[in-house]
Amino acid sequence: MQVGNGVVASGIPGAVWVKSSASVGNGNCVELAALGGGAVAVRNSRFPDGPALVFTAAEIEAFIEGAKRSEFDRLT
Repeated sequence: MQVGNGVVASGIPGAVWVKSSASVGNGNCVELAALGGGAVAVRNSRFPDGPALVFTAAEIEAFIEGAKRSEFDRLT
């Protein structure tokens, strides 16, 4: 099953949502779920029935590499 951007996140069959252990438990988290073919869905944990954004494996890898290099630190 191919999942597209904007699908109801809680309705993705078989999705197992994971959040960072750095989450402070206040519900302000970004959660990710691995999908078939290496794609990854992303949702806002405050709105589990809201839309999910779906990224390719290459897009997620590029984002993670940027995060590891602190390229997004200025945004927080």
